[in-house]
Amino acid sequence: MKIAIDGPAGVGKSSVSFGVAQKMNYTLIDTGAMYRGVALVALENNIAFDDIKLIELIKKIKFSFKEKDNKNLVFLDGRDITTLIRTPEISQAASSVAVNRDIRKILVEKQRELAKDFDIVMEGRDIGTVVFPDAEVKIFLTASVSERARRRYKDLLMKNPKITLEEIEKDIEKRDYQDSHRKESPLKKAEDGILVDTTTLNQDEVINLIVSIIEETISTMK
Repeated sequence: MKIAIDGPAGVGKSSVSFGVAQKMNYTLIDTGAMYRGVALVALENNIAFDDIKLIELIKKIKFSFKEKDNKNLVFLDGRDITTLIRTPEISQAASSVAVNRDIRKILVEKQRELAKDFDIVMEGRDIGTVVFPDAEVKIFLTASVSERARRRYKDLLMKNPKITLEEIEKDIEKRDYQDSHRKESPLKKAEDGILVDTTTLNQDEVINLIVSIIEETISTMK
């Protein structure tokens, strides 16, 4: 069983997907974290996002995911990068990485390989349209820019007390434009995807709604 959860920046895909995976006892694969990981590799090695050196390097790297202490941890070649990839700098860089056709091709292959032999919840921006167009359930999460900025501000304030809500709103609007207008696998709802507006819903309500959709789908397949 494959569950695709797509949506724009700051909509809560990671936390919602984690909650859905826990309730369904499925494996969670955070594809956004993989693009962030590539951005981290590029920045740490001072390699341009369109440099062939980066392409060759990421062919060799290995991503893995592990649940621990109620968190979904991300590992790059065995190194825990969970915290390192959750900064505004990496967020913006990840959007630049995501427009590279060669990088996307490599990561899609890695994503499909990770999904073999498991019931999975995979979240990102093109899961239901490109990575797994045959997913049994395709969810597209959305929320207003102001609400997404408020949520992201709340998450980042402890790490960066100087950050402002206005900065985050501008960053989200910029990422929305980049993600939805890129030539390669733009952010959009799959034709048979289910739109879930989370603007007025809390996290538990969103998780429970998606779980009910999955369970209903499973019952119709029997």
